Amino acid sequence: MPFADGTLVQLPKEAASDDHLLSALLTLSDVLGTGHHAALGAGVRPGATVAVVGDGAVGLCAVLAAKRLGAERIIALGRHPVRTDIARRFGATDVVAERGEAAVEALRELTRGQGAHAVVEAVGTEESMRTAVEIARDGGAIGFVGVPHGSGTGLDLGVMFDRNIALRGGVAPVRAYIPQLLPDVLDGTIDPSPVFDLTVGLEGVPDGYKAMDERTALKVMVTT
Repeated sequence: MPFADGTLVQLPKEAASDDHLLSALLTLSDVLGTGHHAALGAGVRPGATVAVVGDGAVGLCAVLAAKRLGAERIIALGRHPVRTDIARRFGATDVVAERGEAAVEALRELTRGQGAHAVVEAVGTEESMRTAVEIARDGGAIGFVGVPHGSGTGLDLGVMFDRNIALRGGVAPVRAYIPQLLPDVLDGTIDPSPVFDLTVGLEGVPDGYKAMDERTALKVMVTT
């Protein structure tokens, strides 16, 4: 299994003949490790209330990671039913379909006005980061892995300072997380394979990118 840094990880022999296992293992090279990185940055711990902003493959894997780390309540923020259905399969206890201030109000209502101990930001827009800050509990933390795009960050450092909210994240060192995550994928403790909902050959790569851009596909697997 190749990584962006050029390193290779040898997969077990059974993966070669098991398409389901192969797709689950493939997430270790990207989205599963990134979701895990975000959950760690957010300080997910046993018994915590976690909110995940974003219903893409990384956000869904962050839901799975939060469940694996022992979160008691996981609130997924997303508007696409197919994706939020996967979030529930991965361990989400609640789904908030609203955006912006409406999403903040809905999550605050679910948490009796307190907000989430840990928030994952997996989108990268000003609005998503602003939402992440507003739904975090005082003294909580945000793990951000959404690649920032737009003219600003959506952060108000004064608010974060006053409410003692920590911010951690960035590019995920997914290779470093394989020793922790691989055994759980192999024994079926976690199954991230549902994030791959479209498979194409090499000639179908442009169509695969188009499908993800148009949100008709969540994550595309390329086979040769």
